Amino acid sequence: MNQKPIRVFCVDDHPIVREGLAGILHLQADMELVGETGSGHEAIELYSPMQPDVLLLDLRLRDMTGYEVMEKIFTRFPKARVLVLTSLEGDADIERALALGASGYVVKGSGRDELVRAIRSVYAGKKHIPAEVAQRLAEHLASEKLTSRELEVLTQMARGKRNKEIGAELSIAEDTVKMHVKNILAKLEVNDRTEAVTIAMRRGILHL
Repeated sequence: MNQKPIRVFCVDDHPIVREGLAGILHLQADMELVGETGSGHEAIELYSPMQPDVLLLDLRLRDMTGYEVMEKIFTRFPKARVLVLTSLEGDADIERALALGASGYVVKGSGRDELVRAIRSVYAGKKHIPAEVAQRLAEHLASEKLTSRELEVLTQMARGKRNKEIGAELSIAEDTVKMHVKNILAKLEVNDRTEAVTIAMRRGILHL
């Protein structure tokens, strides 16, 4: 008796990427593409009737983020198996996806064999973290995390606002803003505001 194929549901907002993934899965005797969409909202709607074995999910979608998709799906289906396939390589992106419940994280540009291994591993109930992804996490493992208020200040900094403007926007004193900026620079190990924003975006701490 033949084993049932791994049922994969692909969510990516680039049609050409979905076509490429469909081609890869078609070549695997133990895998089947049961659905695809470029919409996060549609992914949430289709998940229940489709019940895939593995959800292949990008973090960048046009209508919502992959994080939001995961939150919605895991709320209703806590045992869902999600494999993130994305171009985002920052340690904060990786850490957040895994914290939400993703079983694996593969960066676009990885080889076909890596993706196929990841799908099989996640289907088997295992975690799949490639060496380069683990390395990115390890690089900042001991780094002190920004607080929610510091993230708010950093977001305003990225928008080019000065301390006085940030204080008015967040309803806090200018001196308090200065303290937060000082802490942000120290935690990100940078010397100025521009570098702080650049590093934060590179690591996935900040998305604009």
